Amino acid sequence: MSVFAKASASRSVRTLVTGVALVGVSALLLTGCSNDAVTAPSDSAAPSADAADFNTVEAGDRDLTLKIGTALPQSGGLAFLGPPEEAGVQLAVNDINAAGLGITVEAIFRDSGDTTTDTATVSVTDLLSQDVSAIVGAASSGVSKTIIDQITGAGVVQFSPANTSDAFTTYDDNGLYWRTAPSDVLQGEVLGTQIADDGNATLGLIVLNDAYGTGLAKYTSDAFTAAGGEVVAEVLFNEGDSNFASQIAEVTAADPDAIALVTFDQAKVIVPALVGSGFPGDKLYFVDGNVADYSADFAAGLIEGSKGTLPGLDTASLGDFTTRLLEVDPTLTDYSYAAESYDAVILIALAAYAGNDVSGEPIASYLRQVSGGTGDGTKVTDFAEAAAALKAGDQVDYDGFSGPITFDENGDPTGASIGIYEFDAGNKYTRIN
Repeated sequence: MSVFAKASASRSVRTLVTGVALVGVSALLLTGCSNDAVTAPSDSAAPSADAADFNTVEAGDRDLTLKIGTALPQSGGLAFLGPPEEAGVQLAVNDINAAGLGITVEAIFRDSGDTTTDTATVSVTDLLSQDVSAIVGAASSGVSKTIIDQITGAGVVQFSPANTSDAFTTYDDNGLYWRTAPSDVLQGEVLGTQIADDGNATLGLIVLNDAYGTGLAKYTSDAFTAAGGEVVAEVLFNEGDSNFASQIAEVTAADPDAIALVTFDQAKVIVPALVGSGFPGDKLYFVDGNVADYSADFAAGLIEGSKGTLPGLDTASLGDFTTRLLEVDPTLTDYSYAAESYDAVILIALAAYAGNDVSGEPIASYLRQVSGGTGDGTKVTDFAEAAAALKAGDQVDYDGFSGPITFDENGDPTGASIGIYEFDAGNKYTRIN
């Protein structure tokens, strides 16, 4: 099937890696299960495709110049994610150019801001005027919803390393929207099940009122109730709000055993106020939008024992990847979505290389193929290895630092690792699964 055909939201389940919640999107896959063990059915691996489902890779040298832009958060509620994402992009560009295999990549970095500003639209307008073939971003699902039509309508690939809203799965994007981050269906299942597994019978939620917040809250609540728990309160706030007293009062009045915070950096205000009101700091649950190093923000021990979820592999298991990121940006203290950003750029470049074309739509037509979603390619784990195989006319299946990224027909990864993290006395987080 062409990558330009949008099909159903169905996914295939991949395999389980011991100690890691590596799952495919299945409506209630984790319900009632421990997060330590998920067994995929034997016939659920991503299907191979026949010859009609993938494009030919012509052997031979390449002489390509690929221009990509980024719309990642340099300001706004997710600004803490911008540095690792931009470092991941730059490191991938460096690796591609250093390979010397006939493709040169130029990256133009721009700010996505958040939904309280028009920063993303201005940035995308600028990038499109410079004839980029692809734009990496945004990080926020809400921001991406404001620019997706602008990008894909111009025939340019939009590739997010961090969007998790399920709304993008069947969005009418002409096959030009892709992401290395999994849908919130997955993270919500893991988080809701973890909260129940920790012995909590009732749950309250404080939720950002946008596509990301409400979607993740829904799947978290669904998993928690399916595991036997009861959601006793769910209160919303809007991007740009600075006072959360009413939300805190409403959720604590319901006397929940645990509270999940589906927020961005609003957690810096909400958490001290919640704990100050008497709610125990170790009964808070965080998500990818706010799992961060709070050592400089909170009093020591404020959230010790609290937990959170974050898609992606454990950066401690990625060899020298974080060391190399620090060479790009020595100020990094957080590596969230750096691997997903790196892999987004590598996949865009491999798709351009496979088709010997740097235009947006041809790139999109090869993206699923080079990820292993079609074509039954040889497993490769770095750009140089992959490009050498493509130069020889071979199909490839790229697995990167963010995991086995095999794309489905909707541009979504068919499997993902969801990390469970716990905060220590210094308000820093460590992976525990």
